[in-house]
Amino acid sequence: MTGEEGWLAASSRFAPGVSIGMNTALERIAVSALALLAAAVIFGLLLILYAGVDPFEAYALMYQGAFGSWFSFQNTLTRAAPLILTALCTALPARLGLIIIGNEGALVLGGVAAAAAGVAVAASGQLVTNLAMAAAAMVVGGAWIALAGGLRQYRGVNETISSLLLTYIAIALMNHFVEGPLRDPSSLNKPSTPPIGDANMLGTIGGSDVHWGLAFGIVACLLCYGVQRFTTFGFAMQVIGGNPKTARMMGLSVGRYVLVACAAGGAAAGLAGMVEVAAVHGKANASLAVGYGFTGILVSFLARHHPLAIIPVAILLGGIGASGGLLQRRLDLPDAAVVVLQGIIFVCILASETLYGRSWAWLWRFRAVEGR
Repeated sequence: MTGEEGWLAASSRFAPGVSIGMNTALERIAVSALALLAAAVIFGLLLILYAGVDPFEAYALMYQGAFGSWFSFQNTLTRAAPLILTALCTALPARLGLIIIGNEGALVLGGVAAAAAGVAVAASGQLVTNLAMAAAAMVVGGAWIALAGGLRQYRGVNETISSLLLTYIAIALMNHFVEGPLRDPSSLNKPSTPPIGDANMLGTIGGSDVHWGLAFGIVACLLCYGVQRFTTFGFAMQVIGGNPKTARMMGLSVGRYVLVACAAGGAAAGLAGMVEVAAVHGKANASLAVGYGFTGILVSFLARHHPLAIIPVAILLGGIGASGGLLQRRLDLPDAAVVVLQGIIFVCILASETLYGRSWAWLWRFRAVEGR
């Protein structure tokens, strides 16, 4: 019995009315909440010591800028859309025990591929153009992350390092294409691909300002959850993630699952690039590389790589990003202050990993002693 299984069994004895699965879910929520609280305290101390700002006022403004009005909430949802899709790029391979952080690379290359496809078929109508853009983005993004998975599986190259290095290569390739072969001659100060045309832009949901990329992300998370929870393929992924050697002894093709999971994650990040082109920019340029892929890594870790948990976490971090401008205007803080907060959250999330298997065991033990 592993250490984690031991504490789960112990906690079930102390709290017989709570299942092991419920204990696991409660622990994940509690540890993540503790990490967020620690990050908030640390960021608040930094605001006091280095900026002379009241942290409570800053957090009130962050709430106002993220969720305080219908306008700000729409801005938050718009920012959350690419975060949901890029988070899946980390979450799906994580099911197999892989740590992929090449989300940004898949997004920018997916955006370039989508822009090129959109220009090529721009006269075919919006539906055909958008479908072609989505297909091109998903194929390119999926192939890019599958490359990192293949290097890990067949050459023993660490997937975290390779996917990160591939991100820098992807950004360099994007710059090459938008400044060279795909450049629109009319784009002077900011090299870009030719626009796909207003008629081919993705619309918004209902009467809101939120584009359909949010719906794409939610549907993708639901599909991923369904596959993981209710199919033999998802169960096989869980087995491989738990013990690859046992999976091979059972006859599972580990390499195939690694490639499929990485390709699916990369396809989701590539689709995020397509959404940015088709719903926001209308063309591909350096604005694609604004850090949505890197923030998606944080979303995945904070959600514990759970597809359904990714949605609210992405909205939370999207709100943090959306509030940066208000902090800058009202408190004279740099716009990058929210990036500092995101970095602190990521460090706290990584540090909180040591609490898993311990925190709830302490709680149940305290409750057991208290009840005597």
